[in-house]
Amino acid sequence: MTLKLKIIIGSTRPGRVGPTIAKWVEEAARTHGKFDVELVDLLELKLPLLDEAVHPAMQKYEHPHTKRWAKIVSEADAFIFVSPEYNFFAPASLVNAIQTLLKEWGYKAAGVVSYGGISGGLRAAQTLRQLLGNVNVHALSQTVPVPMFSQFIGEDGVFRANEAMTAGLNTQLEELHKWAGALKPLHQPAEKREAA
Repeated sequence: MTLKLKIIIGSTRPGRVGPTIAKWVEEAARTHGKFDVELVDLLELKLPLLDEAVHPAMQKYEHPHTKRWAKIVSEADAFIFVSPEYNFFAPASLVNAIQTLLKEWGYKAAGVVSYGGISGGLRAAQTLRQLLGNVNVHALSQTVPVPMFSQFIGEDGVFRANEAMTAGLNTQLEELHKWAGALKPLHQPAEKREAA
């Protein structure tokens, strides 16, 4: 059973390094080999601030951008959120993206790769894990912090993780695979559950 993993770039700010770190996460996930991997950039989705009139629990989306985002989240079994820390918190773009939907998140597993200064974005990871729990996602305790991230980006613009980061990400991927496989029957449509 191949599980679908969406790696979500949480920052949309100009000058962001999220795509650079997310590329490392994507390559590690592909090397891991147990997921069908897709990189998703919130900047490309251009989600406005909560612009749907009907509560997301109803899933009556009017706008094409919301429908596209709902499809991306619906088809996933697992997520890795690549998030910076802005003012000790996850970025508003990522919080908005999560709160735009509700049922599509349910019974799925997620990991967080955070980056920042000396703390490696751990405070943002904690707030993000709490928000994910509120939309019925199992947020792994195995987060991967990237402290002082700029020192790991070469002049060629490539992020090169140290041994501890690489080991942490491999552990996260293993745990994510276990949880995503266990939770998959719970978020499949009823007709697929009955046929299994």
